[in-house]
Amino acid sequence: MSRKLVSFDWAMKKILRQKANFVILEGFLTELLKFDVKIEEVLESEANQENEEDKFNRVDLLAKNENGQLILIEVQYSSEIDYFQRMLYGSSKLITEYISKGDSGYKNIKKVYSVNIVYFALGQGKDYVYYGKTEFKGLYKKEDILKPSKRQQEDFCIDTVADIYPEYYILRVNQFNDIAKNSLDEWIYFLKNEEIKSDFKAKGLSEAKETLDIMKLDDKARAIYKRREENKMYKASLLYTAKLKGIKEGEKRGIKKGKKEGEKKKAIEIAKNLLLANMEIEFICKTTGLSIEEIKELRG
Repeated sequence: MSRKLVSFDWAMKKILRQKANFVILEGFLTELLKFDVKIEEVLESEANQENEEDKFNRVDLLAKNENGQLILIEVQYSSEIDYFQRMLYGSSKLITEYISKGDSGYKNIKKVYSVNIVYFALGQGKDYVYYGKTEFKGLYKKEDILKPSKRQQEDFCIDTVADIYPEYYILRVNQFNDIAKNSLDEWIYFLKNEEIKSDFKAKGLSEAKETLDIMKLDDKARAIYKRREENKMYKASLLYTAKLKGIKEGEKRGIKKGKKEGEKKKAIEIAKNLLLANMEIEFICKTTGLSIEEIKELRG
């Protein structure tokens, strides 16, 4: 039986930032990006947690590889209706931050890879791994893709225009069916189940299996990790209960007052229950779709 390992987001916070453990991150990124990744250093991201809600629900890690490219890894647990926009904001912010820290000129813009590991149903789709990049296709000749000139290829060391722009990866972990068909699936299995099977061969997993063993944490770290996992389960339970109560109450009122007003009543009842559970206002807004003013009015 596989031994239980610490979750990937905990590892990103506490373990994978150490140079001796870069091999684990390198293995994961190599399997995902499909080219060999060698991490030069882990950087501090100014897009990191900004409030207590973020600290609980997400964690990010910013790495720079040997080619100077930036790789932003984010783990997100709570549903956010504007998560696509936040992905764009995160990559854009990195570009502006790091061009200002180096030489002037657009030619020095850093290539950014945005890796998003989400534990909620982001968007609509049947797959569990998605990839996005920027291409310029002909409006009239739709099969034609705009390419950089020979001079641009030489000066900027690129093959396509897409090599300049951010590339995005989304791993919808909970949509994975636990059947590992390839080495990337082996990593996703670990991300979902916090276990690594004995026959898994993906890069970095053998090191992860050795390093991320819960039983190898010291007593203090193990206690903190256990408490953190219990808090996560408790908060998820509060959220589920609040939603369930709100939906039931909203449906009762909605039958009498019409569908549109019923949906609003559902949101209000969910918000009330979340307020009773002492959730942050911004989190309630994202969960219900109500405005900050409406939430403050309910609280009052």
